[in-house]
Amino acid sequence: MSLVFAAITPHPPLAIPSVGKENLEKISKTKEAFERLETELYAAKPDILIVISPHGEISPDHFTINLSDKFQINFEQFGDFSTRLEFASDTVLITTNKEKMANRSPINIISEATLDHGIGVPLFYLARHLKNIKLIPIYFSLLDNRAHFEFGKNLKETIIDSDQRIAVIASGDLSHCLTENAPLPFDPTGKEFDQKLMDFLKNSDSQSIINFDPELLERAAECGLRSIAILLGILNNINFNFELFSYEAPFGVGYLVGQFKLD
Repeated sequence: MSLVFAAITPHPPLAIPSVGKENLEKISKTKEAFERLETELYAAKPDILIVISPHGEISPDHFTINLSDKFQINFEQFGDFSTRLEFASDTVLITTNKEKMANRSPINIISEATLDHGIGVPLFYLARHLKNIKLIPIYFSLLDNRAHFEFGKNLKETIIDSDQRIAVIASGDLSHCLTENAPLPFDPTGKEFDQKLMDFLKNSDSQSIINFDPELLERAAECGLRSIAILLGILNNINFNFELFSYEAPFGVGYLVGQFKLD
């Protein structure tokens, strides 16, 4: 099988040293988990890295795939004018299978060279030793979780048919209302959502994740579940064990790092 690696990461800009500065110590578990995940990804020797982000160009009723010729990442919007990353693109995997994919899921192809922090933060840590990696950014839609799961199953067929070694990262933060200093007003539902999600992942219970109560999701104000739903669709009918590397929420937002160990 061409899928060699799958993981979930958060994307806090504070994880970038020149942005977080003294606050970096407060998310030390996340930083250490990123570094551990980087070792695992490097060992998988991927040719292509697919990153699913909630912060790129979102189309309400289409899944968006970014096929720019090359990609650039910076963190200027967070006050960092020195950190810059560049990546090559892979356009062959998607364009070769575009017609077949479009028959099963609504997809939108764009070409945007500058990438968002939902992709930039994970890649700052995970791709530092992957000099020849080719990148495919994907942005979820506003369709329901089931549609995202089905899109993942669709994407899985393209991955399986490839002779390239492919890694997939679902980028997303969990609840944004976990403490009084959170970006959104405190709501105990946030803690409930985060804990349930971790339990479902540990139990490989994809269907319970897809069937989360929409009201609970709205109150938890998460931004990662659709990314995870796509990844779970890719993993459909593949045996895996989810290993939680870290979870913390020092700023009222849930940051989860974990890897799907593939059989």
